[in-house]
Amino acid sequence: MRNFAALRKLLSNLSLRKAGAGVARARIILLLLVFACVYGVIGARLVYLGIAPETAASKARAAEATAQARPDVFDRKGRLIATDVRTPSLFAEPQRIIDVDEATDLLLKTLPDLDRSELRARLRSKRYFAWLRREITPEQQRAIHRLGLPGIGFLKEYKRVYPNGPLAAHLLGQVNVDNQGILGLEKWIDSRGLSALHLAGFATNHNLQPVEIALDLDVQQAVRDELIVAKDRFRAQAANALVIDIHTGEIVSMVSLPDFDPNKPSSPKDVSRFNRLMTGVFEMGSTFKALTTAMALDSGKINMQSRFDATHPLKYGKHTIHDFHPQRRVLSTSEVFPYSSNIGSARMALALGVDAHKTFMKRWASWTGSAPNFPKAPRRSFRTRGANSTP
Repeated sequence: MRNFAALRKLLSNLSLRKAGAGVARARIILLLLVFACVYGVIGARLVYLGIAPETAASKARAAEATAQARPDVFDRKGRLIATDVRTPSLFAEPQRIIDVDEATDLLLKTLPDLDRSELRARLRSKRYFAWLRREITPEQQRAIHRLGLPGIGFLKEYKRVYPNGPLAAHLLGQVNVDNQGILGLEKWIDSRGLSALHLAGFATNHNLQPVEIALDLDVQQAVRDELIVAKDRFRAQAANALVIDIHTGEIVSMVSLPDFDPNKPSSPKDVSRFNRLMTGVFEMGSTFKALTTAMALDSGKINMQSRFDATHPLKYGKHTIHDFHPQRRVLSTSEVFPYSSNIGSARMALALGVDAHKTFMKRWASWTGSAPNFPKAPRRSFRTRGANSTP
């Protein structure tokens, strides 16, 4: 009986091992089939592009080269500030061109700003596909279509349009000819996964969720108008301003002058594309004079009638302190700040000493650190009255 039980147990173990081996074999076969299907699809696509007629292959390449869709952008009140429109673009299939010189002459009559030598070189090339002009007008498309040139075709692409022109240029940024973000918010949108969706083929104008930002176009317009006036009045090279909602920290307006029109292509070296609020680096400089003046008045040792000698530059150690707009006379406290006197501010700080300055700055830091506990101020309209200027 013992031998019979041992034999039965052995046969049971062998059956389980065979069953386990069968499951593992089935899983391996299934995995191989999945890989075979994937590589089979890729191989079939390559074979199709290799043996398909030139027109079909060229259109496939052209479809992959067209500019992709981007999501619409709205301000905080739901007003459109960036969107896509469909525009035709002109391409050629050089191997189907019969007479290159004739095609060149006819195309130049409709698009006279094309470079003749470059156009002829593209039409003579051995490629299956070549762009001739991106984003042409419907009138130009109809005129070229009537020419009946073989090997010349059109593709609908997405073109980024900013209805408000330069109003929010630095905040929104800009796209390149392939509708890819290269500046500002547009570049940020791409970094949040839009590029990956394009590569996967899932990003179309139908399934992209719009982007709503905290910008208020009304405030933006008012701030920009005031900055333009201030920049001209003080003959500044640049001016910038920022309006922030104190309750939420949202940026309601951001203006940096000079600005640019994002609807027009521009060079990366164009100084107007430089957003001084986001990419500029500034020393505290004259803005620190406000804290020095506040420290002096807060100490009680200096009042608005106190006098400081600004007739000559101030020597301190190895350094000599000058005024940018020297008055060359004794200035009162009420004059030091408006004239932005470096000499007067330095003498004001020296009159109280380094320790007093450090103590005041520590107190000021503690005040700003407890700002969230302050009672909320009532909402009010914002109006920019000045400009941060670069002399």
